[in-house]
Amino acid sequence: MRLPRPLGISGPEVWLPERRQSAREAVDLGLLDAETADELGYDRLPVADLAPPEMACEAGRRALAAAGVPAAEVGAVLHAWIHYQGHDLWSPAHFIADRLGAGAAVPVGVQQVCNGGAAAVELAAARLFVEPGLGSALVTTADAFLEPGFDRWSGDYGIGYGDGATALVLHHLADTEGGRPADLVLHSISTVAAPRLERMHRGDDPFSPAARTLGPRVDIRRTKKAFLAAEGLEAFTEASARALRSAVESCLEAAGLAATGDQPPRYVVAPRLGRKTVDLAYAPLLTKLTGAELLRPGTDTGHLGAGDAAASLAELHARRLLEPGEYALVVSAGAGFTWSCLLVSAA
Repeated sequence: MRLPRPLGISGPEVWLPERRQSAREAVDLGLLDAETADELGYDRLPVADLAPPEMACEAGRRALAAAGVPAAEVGAVLHAWIHYQGHDLWSPAHFIADRLGAGAAVPVGVQQVCNGGAAAVELAAARLFVEPGLGSALVTTADAFLEPGFDRWSGDYGIGYGDGATALVLHHLADTEGGRPADLVLHSISTVAAPRLERMHRGDDPFSPAARTLGPRVDIRRTKKAFLAAEGLEAFTEASARALRSAVESCLEAAGLAATGDQPPRYVVAPRLGRKTVDLAYAPLLTKLTGAELLRPGTDTGHLGAGDAAASLAELHARRLLEPGEYALVVSAGAGFTWSCLLVSAA
């Protein structure tokens, strides 16, 4: 998505529960073996005591306060998630808007699995340009991967799932009418999909009438095994590499940058997947395409469901990693499959 002009990101926040489960503790409890724990590379994963929408409210409240944006002035609330939000046939986005006092906002739920947070930013950006009077958009994500329905350590290959929430405020910059100062500047977003890979999370399972009808837990290993048996690993790796390359190159091009130019990004930030997965599927290609230093966040958060991209934006800001004039390319990915890249700089 080539933005007509850059947008501001303010108050990016990650909210994590206090409770943690370490990888060592998980091994001792028999939740995973030591070899898998080493391949994942996570020190510990956060474990929620609140429901996901409640965590999203905590993150959203902090984001609005840090951005200096009253909730009543928010024009849109976009909430993304991948796992159960606590009620059936219900809108967590409306709950979040109501609890935060954003009564004038239009709440929207975004379902693009783990790429949902990046998709929500892209949708919010589009609406800000279509409707200049919108003011600000609040983007939140939240997930909790709790027993008995989800095995956070061994329910998937190459990923450990952490509980938590993120939030950020997207808005026009101060040099435009109605704009405001920002913490980060968003220059471009690109999204590329490979729908033929949707079977990776469906496998050979029949359509069922209700969640977890086929078993007591979400079992992503089962569906991935079925896909690989039918299609082969090469089908996934080739499609993934093509899509990731396209997303990276189009994002840089949209902002007038190129890895071979005079100003490549300072950092490229990988999704919060396991260490081995990043090593095999992301690190070589991202480093080659961008020439940037690769950041591997998430050793103390795990994969945050729809929140990986926003969490990385929050860490870039909180740790003051970017100097004026420096860029970071934040990479997001989700089942389906879809890949997004967000190019940001220090404000």
